[in-house]
Amino acid sequence: MVLSEKEQAILDELIERYPRLLPICSQIRMAFEVLVECYSHGGKLLIAGNGGSCADAQHIVGELMKSFKKKHPLSRELKDAMRELDPEHGAMLAEGLECGLPAIAVTGHVCLTTAFANDVNADMTYAQQVNGYGARGDVFLGISTSGNAKNVDYAVTMAKAKGLKVIALTGKDGGRLGQRADVSVIVPETETYRIQEFHLPIYHALCLMLEEHFF
Repeated sequence: MVLSEKEQAILDELIERYPRLLPICSQIRMAFEVLVECYSHGGKLLIAGNGGSCADAQHIVGELMKSFKKKHPLSRELKDAMRELDPEHGAMLAEGLECGLPAIAVTGHVCLTTAFANDVNADMTYAQQVNGYGARGDVFLGISTSGNAKNVDYAVTMAKAKGLKVIALTGKDGGRLGQRADVSVIVPETETYRIQEFHLPIYHALCLMLEEHFF
């Protein structure tokens, strides 16, 4: 896949700001290509992580499901349909709502996760949601600073069983997640907080590149 000039500029700026990421630049690009393939064919992104990585999962959803730096206007057809269906509020909705790239953090849904944890096994709650939401052609993004989070690992097994591609965002030696993923973005750090400090600019760059590509 050939990157557009603007997509390449976003990746180049990431490396310029964080030179230590140069050795994994090709992996970041591969992650982008997997996501483009997914979204180009109507797929969605499922994301999981624990602790700070849980917050990152939800952060990514926030960047993809609405405008990041660019406006994501609805199509004219959708706007017209909303105005016709709701003469009172349709115009306001048509101008306020935006297109998004479908993304779900399986880290929430408290009633579901606590019920499943109580009835079955807390470590399997992410896998259960990947089973429920996932379909062939989707992507699962597992975020784990060690790469060895058990609940994320179980979700990887389910994702692969259902035909999803898997992207790892991790550190240290990558752990099991790094070994099992289709694309492994393993940042060159060993301390948890330092790994997380690299994860944020990486996924921001990916979100910016996706926005540039689709909007």
